[in-house]
Amino acid sequence: MPLVANSDLPTFKRLEEEGETIVQGDDAIHQDIRELHIGLLNMMPDAALAATERQFFRLVGEANQIAQFYMHPFTLDALQRGPEACAHIQQYYETFDQIKEKGLDALIITGANVSQPDLSLEPFWQPLIEVIDWAYENVTSTLCSCLATHAVLQFRYTQKRRPLGFKQWGVYSHRVVDRMHPLVIGANTRFDVPHSRFNQIDRSQFDAAGLHVLVESEEAGVHLAVSEDLFRLVFFQGHPEYDIISLLKEYKREVIRFVRRERPDYPPMPENYFPLKIAAILEEHKERVQHAFNRGDQITELPESLIIPELDNTWHDSAEAVINNWIGKVYQITSSDRRLPFMDGVNPNDPLDLK
Repeated sequence: MPLVANSDLPTFKRLEEEGETIVQGDDAIHQDIRELHIGLLNMMPDAALAATERQFFRLVGEANQIAQFYMHPFTLDALQRGPEACAHIQQYYETFDQIKEKGLDALIITGANVSQPDLSLEPFWQPLIEVIDWAYENVTSTLCSCLATHAVLQFRYTQKRRPLGFKQWGVYSHRVVDRMHPLVIGANTRFDVPHSRFNQIDRSQFDAAGLHVLVESEEAGVHLAVSEDLFRLVFFQGHPEYDIISLLKEYKREVIRFVRRERPDYPPMPENYFPLKIAAILEEHKERVQHAFNRGDQITELPESLIIPELDNTWHDSAEAVINNWIGKVYQITSSDRRLPFMDGVNPNDPLDLK
Protein backbone atom coordinates (compact mmCIF):
# COMPACT_ATOMS: atom_id res chain seq x y z
CA MET A 1 0.00 0.00 0.00
CA PRO A 2 1.16 3.53 -0.64
CA LEU A 3 3.23 5.97 1.28
CA VAL A 4 1.54 9.34 1.67
CA ALA A 5 3.62 12.37 0.67
CA ASN A 6 2.64 14.30 3.79
CA SER A 7 5.47 16.80 3.31
CA ASP A 8 7.80 18.12 0.60
CA LEU A 9 10.59 15.78 1.72
CA PRO A 10 12.66 14.99 -1.42
CA THR A 11 12.73 11.30 -0.48
CA PHE A 12 9.11 10.96 -1.63
CA LYS A 13 9.92 12.24 -5.13
CA ARG A 14 13.03 10.07 -5.32
CA LEU A 15 11.06 6.94 -4.40
CA GLU A 16 8.32 7.81 -6.88
CA GLU A 17 10.95 8.10 -9.62
CA GLU A 18 12.17 4.63 -8.63
CA GLY A 19 8.69 3.21 -9.21
CA GLU A 20 7.32 3.21 -5.66
CA THR A 21 3.65 4.08 -5.11
CA ILE A 22 3.34 7.53 -3.55
CA VAL A 23 -0.02 9.22 -2.89
CA GLN A 24 -0.12 12.99 -2.59
CA GLY A 25 -1.49 14.31 0.68
CA ASP A 26 -4.48 16.05 -0.90
CA ASP A 27 -5.52 12.83 -2.63
CA ALA A 28 -4.99 10.70 0.44
CA ILE A 29 -7.53 12.56 2.57
CA HIS A 30 -10.28 11.64 0.10
CA GLN A 31 -9.53 7.90 0.25
CA ASP A 32 -11.54 5.83 2.72
CA ILE A 33 -8.49 3.91 3.94
CA ARG A 34 -7.12 3.74 7.44
CA GLU A 35 -3.86 5.57 8.07
CA LEU A 36 -0.86 4.45 10.08
CA HIS A 37 1.68 6.93 11.43
CA ILE A 38 5.24 5.64 11.65
CA GLY A 39 8.12 7.63 13.11
CA LEU A 40 11.70 7.43 11.90
CA LEU A 41 14.30 8.60 14.40
CA ASN A 42 17.15 9.11 11.95
CA MET A 43 20.46 9.27 13.79
CA MET A 44 22.67 8.49 10.81
CA PRO A 45 25.48 10.91 9.89
CA ASP A 46 24.95 13.61 7.29
CA ALA A 47 26.25 11.62 4.32
CA ALA A 48 23.76 8.81 4.96
CA LEU A 49 20.81 10.88 6.20
CA ALA A 50 18.73 10.94 2.99
CA ALA A 51 19.72 7.42 1.91
CA THR A 52 18.54 6.05 5.26
CA GLU A 53 15.21 7.84 4.80
CA ARG A 54 14.73 6.18 1.42
CA GLN A 55 15.74 2.74 2.64
CA PHE A 56 13.29 2.59 5.54
CA PHE A 57 10.53 4.49 3.72
CA ARG A 58 10.81 1.99 0.87
CA LEU A 59 10.46 -1.03 3.16
CA VAL A 60 7.41 0.46 4.86
CA GLY A 61 5.82 1.50 1.56
CA GLU A 62 6.15 -2.02 0.16
CA ALA A 63 4.31 -3.59 3.06
CA ASN A 64 1.14 -5.27 1.81
CA GLN A 65 -1.40 -3.79 4.19
CA ILE A 66 -4.62 -1.90 3.51
CA ALA A 67 -3.39 1.37 4.98
CA GLN A 68 -1.87 4.71 4.14
CA PHE A 69 1.56 5.16 5.65
CA TYR A 70 2.40 8.59 7.01
CA MET A 71 6.11 8.82 7.78
CA HIS A 72 7.37 11.21 10.46
CA PRO A 73 11.16 11.65 10.38
CA PHE A 74 12.90 13.35 13.30
CA THR A 75 16.36 13.36 14.83
CA LEU A 76 18.20 14.37 18.01
CA ASP A 77 19.59 17.86 18.59
CA ALA A 78 22.60 16.32 20.36
CA LEU A 79 23.90 14.92 17.06
CA GLN A 80 26.40 17.22 15.37
CA ARG A 81 25.35 18.20 11.85
CA GLY A 82 26.76 20.26 9.02
CA PRO A 83 24.92 23.23 7.48
CA GLU A 84 23.34 21.22 4.62
CA ALA A 85 21.98 18.49 6.89
CA CYS A 86 20.72 21.09 9.38
CA ALA A 87 18.84 22.86 6.59
CA HIS A 88 17.33 19.54 5.44
CA ILE A 89 16.21 18.70 8.97
CA GLN A 90 14.87 22.19 9.60
CA GLN A 91 12.78 22.08 6.44
CA TYR A 92 11.51 18.51 6.38
CA TYR A 93 11.81 16.92 9.84
CA GLU A 94 9.55 17.19 12.86
CA THR A 95 10.66 17.80 16.42
CA PHE A 96 10.33 15.21 19.15
CA ASP A 97 7.82 17.48 20.90
CA GLN A 98 5.67 17.45 17.75
CA ILE A 99 5.99 13.67 17.57
CA LYS A 100 4.83 13.30 21.17
CA GLU A 101 1.91 15.65 20.63
CA LYS A 102 0.62 13.85 17.52
CA GLY A 103 1.43 10.28 18.60
CA LEU A 104 2.66 7.34 16.54
CA ASP A 105 1.51 3.82 15.74
CA ALA A 106 5.07 2.53 15.35
CA LEU A 107 8.62 3.82 15.51
CA ILE A 108 11.86 2.93 13.72
CA ILE A 109 15.18 4.00 15.26
CA THR A 110 18.27 3.91 13.03
CA GLY A 111 21.88 3.34 13.89
CA ALA A 112 24.42 6.13 14.40
CA ASN A 113 28.15 6.76 14.24
CA VAL A 114 29.88 6.70 17.61
CA SER A 115 33.19 8.02 18.87
CA GLN A 116 33.25 6.96 22.54
CA PRO A 117 34.29 3.58 23.99
CA ASP A 118 31.02 3.34 25.92
CA LEU A 119 27.65 4.29 24.47
CA SER A 120 26.65 6.01 27.69
CA LEU A 121 29.34 8.63 27.00
CA GLU A 122 27.86 9.64 23.65
CA PRO A 123 26.10 13.05 23.60
CA PHE A 124 22.94 11.45 22.20
CA TRP A 125 22.68 8.88 25.01
CA GLN A 126 20.20 10.65 27.33
CA PRO A 127 18.02 12.07 24.50
CA LEU A 128 17.84 8.59 22.94
CA ILE A 129 16.79 7.06 26.25
CA GLU A 130 14.06 9.68 26.52
CA VAL A 131 12.70 8.74 23.09
CA ILE A 132 12.81 5.00 23.77
CA ASP A 133 11.18 5.34 27.21
CA TRP A 134 8.41 7.49 25.72
CA ALA A 135 7.89 5.05 22.88
CA TYR A 136 7.76 2.06 25.22
CA GLU A 137 4.77 3.60 27.00
CA ASN A 138 3.06 5.30 24.06
CA VAL A 139 3.88 3.46 20.82
CA THR A 140 2.64 -0.01 19.96
CA SER A 141 6.01 -1.26 18.71
CA THR A 142 9.52 0.15 18.28
CA LEU A 143 11.98 -1.32 15.80
CA CYS A 144 15.61 -0.72 16.77
CA SER A 145 18.33 -0.96 14.12
CA CYS A 146 21.99 -1.79 14.80
CA LEU A 147 23.36 0.88 17.19
CA ALA A 148 19.87 1.49 18.59
CA THR A 149 19.67 -2.22 19.44
CA HIS A 150 22.99 -1.99 21.28
CA ALA A 151 21.84 1.10 23.17
CA VAL A 152 18.57 -0.47 24.34
CA LEU A 153 20.32 -3.67 25.39
CA GLN A 154 22.70 -1.60 27.49
CA PHE A 155 20.36 0.78 29.29
CA ARG A 156 17.23 -1.37 29.58
CA TYR A 157 18.75 -4.83 29.95
CA THR A 158 22.30 -4.05 31.28
CA GLN A 159 23.91 -5.95 28.41
CA LYS A 160 26.87 -4.07 26.94
CA ARG A 161 27.98 -4.79 23.42
CA ARG A 162 31.27 -6.57 22.86
CA PRO A 163 34.04 -5.14 20.63
CA LEU A 164 34.84 -7.63 17.89
CA GLY A 165 38.34 -6.38 17.18
CA PHE A 166 37.49 -6.25 13.48
CA LYS A 167 34.70 -5.05 11.22
CA GLN A 168 31.93 -7.62 10.66
CA TRP A 169 31.24 -6.56 7.12
CA GLY A 170 29.41 -8.27 4.32
CA VAL A 171 26.35 -10.34 3.44
CA TYR A 172 25.75 -13.43 5.57
CA SER A 173 23.40 -16.38 5.52
CA HIS A 174 20.89 -16.52 8.39
CA ARG A 175 18.42 -19.11 9.62
CA VAL A 176 15.02 -18.58 11.23
CA VAL A 177 15.14 -20.31 14.62
CA ASP A 178 11.47 -19.80 15.59
CA ARG A 179 9.37 -20.33 12.48
CA MET A 180 6.04 -19.84 14.28
CA HIS A 181 6.64 -16.30 15.52
CA PRO A 182 4.35 -13.81 13.75
CA LEU A 183 7.22 -11.59 12.62
CA VAL A 184 8.77 -14.32 10.46
CA ILE A 185 5.66 -16.08 9.20
CA GLY A 186 5.93 -16.28 5.41
CA ALA A 187 9.63 -15.39 5.33
CA ASN A 188 12.18 -17.80 3.91
CA THR A 189 13.58 -20.10 6.60
CA ARG A 190 17.09 -19.19 5.43
CA PHE A 191 17.99 -15.79 3.98
CA ASP A 192 20.81 -13.28 3.68
CA VAL A 193 21.28 -10.07 5.69
CA PRO A 194 23.99 -7.42 5.31
CA HIS A 195 26.01 -6.51 8.42
CA SER A 196 28.41 -3.65 9.05
CA ARG A 197 29.67 -3.17 12.60
CA PHE A 198 32.66 -3.35 14.94
CA ASN A 199 30.67 -4.42 18.03
CA GLN A 200 28.17 -7.16 18.78
CA ILE A 201 25.55 -8.30 21.24
CA ASP A 202 26.07 -12.07 21.56
CA ARG A 203 23.33 -14.70 21.62
CA SER A 204 24.10 -15.39 25.28
CA GLN A 205 23.41 -11.74 26.10
CA PHE A 206 20.04 -11.77 24.33
CA ASP A 207 19.19 -14.91 26.30
CA ALA A 208 20.37 -13.37 29.60
CA ALA A 209 18.12 -10.36 28.93
CA GLY A 210 15.10 -12.64 28.47
CA LEU A 211 14.77 -11.65 24.82
CA HIS A 212 13.60 -14.03 22.12
CA VAL A 213 15.96 -14.64 19.20
CA LEU A 214 14.20 -15.24 15.89
CA VAL A 215 16.96 -15.12 13.26
CA GLU A 216 20.71 -15.72 13.57
CA SER A 217 23.82 -16.52 11.57
CA GLU A 218 26.71 -18.86 12.32
CA GLU A 219 29.11 -16.18 11.02
CA ALA A 220 27.44 -12.90 11.97
CA GLY A 221 25.49 -13.81 15.11
CA VAL A 222 21.98 -12.68 16.03
CA HIS A 223 20.16 -10.53 13.53
CA LEU A 224 16.51 -10.41 14.71
CA ALA A 225 15.17 -10.64 18.25
CA VAL A 226 12.10 -9.40 20.11
CA SER A 227 11.28 -8.30 23.64
CA GLU A 228 9.81 -10.59 26.23
CA ASP A 229 6.28 -9.42 25.43
CA LEU A 230 6.83 -10.63 21.84
CA PHE A 231 6.30 -7.30 20.12
CA ARG A 232 6.89 -4.08 22.05
CA LEU A 233 10.55 -3.93 21.05
CA VAL A 234 12.01 -5.42 17.87
CA PHE A 235 15.78 -5.63 17.44
CA PHE A 236 17.80 -5.71 14.21
CA GLN A 237 21.55 -6.19 14.49
CA GLY A 238 22.04 -6.40 10.72
CA HIS A 239 20.98 -3.99 7.99
CA PRO A 240 18.15 -5.51 5.93
CA GLU A 241 17.21 -1.99 4.80
CA TYR A 242 20.43 -1.63 2.79
CA ASP A 243 20.27 -0.87 -0.92
CA ILE A 244 22.13 -3.11 -3.34
CA ILE A 245 25.00 -0.58 -3.50
CA SER A 246 25.18 0.32 0.20
CA LEU A 247 28.15 -1.91 0.97
CA LEU A 248 29.87 -0.76 -2.22
CA LYS A 249 29.52 2.85 -1.04
CA GLU A 250 30.99 1.90 2.34
CA TYR A 251 33.90 0.13 0.64
CA LYS A 252 34.53 3.18 -1.57
CA ARG A 253 34.54 5.47 1.49
CA GLU A 254 37.12 3.24 3.18
CA VAL A 255 39.34 3.27 0.07
CA ILE A 256 39.14 7.07 0.05
CA ARG A 257 40.06 7.13 3.75
CA PHE A 258 43.15 5.05 2.93
CA VAL A 259 44.13 7.44 0.14
CA ARG A 260 43.70 10.38 2.52
CA ARG A 261 45.85 8.58 5.13
CA GLU A 262 42.89 8.42 7.52
CA ARG A 263 43.40 4.67 7.90
CA PRO A 264 46.77 2.85 7.80
CA ASP A 265 45.75 -0.18 5.74
CA TYR A 266 43.87 -0.77 2.50
CA PRO A 267 40.34 -1.94 3.42
CA PRO A 268 39.34 -5.58 3.00
CA MET A 269 36.38 -6.29 0.75
CA PRO A 270 32.96 -6.97 2.35
CA GLU A 271 32.46 -10.73 2.68
CA ASN A 272 30.10 -12.66 0.38
CA TYR A 273 29.12 -9.52 -1.50
CA PHE A 274 31.25 -9.10 -4.62
CA PRO A 275 31.11 -11.84 -7.30
CA LEU A 276 34.44 -13.51 -8.08
CA LYS A 277 34.90 -11.52 -11.30
CA ILE A 278 34.32 -8.22 -9.47
CA ALA A 279 36.62 -9.27 -6.62
CA ALA A 280 39.38 -9.84 -9.19
CA ILE A 281 38.77 -6.41 -10.72
CA LEU A 282 38.93 -4.83 -7.27
CA GLU A 283 42.19 -6.63 -6.47
CA GLU A 284 43.69 -5.16 -9.63
CA HIS A 285 42.36 -1.73 -8.67
CA LYS A 286 43.88 -2.12 -5.20
CA GLU A 287 47.31 -2.78 -6.74
CA ARG A 288 47.00 0.29 -8.97
CA VAL A 289 45.91 2.47 -6.05
CA GLN A 290 48.72 1.28 -3.80
CA HIS A 291 51.29 1.77 -6.56
CA ALA A 292 50.05 5.30 -7.28
CA PHE A 293 49.84 6.01 -3.54
CA ASN A 294 53.47 5.01 -2.99
CA ARG A 295 54.67 7.08 -5.97
CA GLY A 296 52.52 10.10 -5.17
CA ASP A 297 50.67 9.80 -8.48
CA GLN A 298 47.00 10.54 -9.12
CA ILE A 299 44.69 7.83 -7.79
CA THR A 300 42.34 6.14 -10.25
CA GLU A 301 38.67 6.02 -9.25
CA LEU A 302 36.81 2.85 -8.35
CA PRO A 303 35.30 1.33 -11.55
CA GLU A 304 31.72 1.51 -10.29
CA SER A 305 30.20 1.26 -13.78
CA LEU A 306 31.70 -2.24 -14.06
CA ILE A 307 30.78 -3.28 -10.53
CA ILE A 308 27.16 -2.24 -10.01
CA PRO A 309 25.56 -4.32 -12.83
CA GLU A 310 27.17 -7.46 -11.36
CA LEU A 311 25.87 -7.01 -7.80
CA ASP A 312 22.95 -9.06 -6.49
CA ASN A 313 20.45 -8.18 -3.76
CA THR A 314 19.78 -11.40 -1.84
CA TRP A 315 18.11 -9.91 1.22
CA HIS A 316 15.37 -7.44 0.24
CA ASP A 317 12.46 -9.88 -0.17
CA SER A 318 12.97 -11.34 3.30
CA ALA A 319 13.38 -7.86 4.80
CA GLU A 320 10.13 -6.87 3.14
CA ALA A 321 8.38 -9.95 4.57
CA VAL A 322 9.51 -9.14 8.14
CA ILE A 323 8.54 -5.46 7.88
CA ASN A 324 5.21 -6.48 6.34
CA ASN A 325 4.52 -8.77 9.30
CA TRP A 326 5.60 -6.08 11.76
CA ILE A 327 3.34 -3.43 10.27
CA GLY A 328 0.53 -5.97 9.94
CA LYS A 329 0.60 -6.64 13.68
CA VAL A 330 0.70 -2.91 14.45
CA TYR A 331 -2.30 -2.49 12.16
CA GLN A 332 -4.23 -5.29 13.88
CA ILE A 333 -3.76 -4.15 17.47
CA THR A 334 -4.06 -0.39 17.11
CA SER A 335 -7.25 1.55 16.66
CA SER A 336 -7.72 4.84 14.87
CA ASP A 337 -6.92 6.81 18.02
CA ARG A 338 -3.67 4.83 18.37
CA ARG A 339 -4.37 3.54 21.86
CA LEU A 340 -2.04 0.80 23.04
CA PRO A 341 -3.63 -2.51 24.09
CA PHE A 342 -2.57 -2.10 27.73
CA MET A 343 -4.31 1.27 27.86
CA ASP A 344 -7.61 -0.56 27.73
CA GLY A 345 -7.09 -2.69 30.81
CA VAL A 346 -4.44 -5.09 29.51
CA ASN A 347 -1.50 -5.62 31.82
CA PRO A 348 1.59 -4.26 30.05
CA ASN A 349 3.63 -7.17 31.46
CA ASP A 350 1.40 -9.78 29.84
CA PRO A 351 2.43 -11.12 26.41
CA LEU A 352 0.46 -9.79 23.47
CA ASP A 353 -1.58 -12.42 21.67
CA LEU A 354 -0.23 -11.90 18.16
CA LYS A 355 -0.73 -15.31 16.58
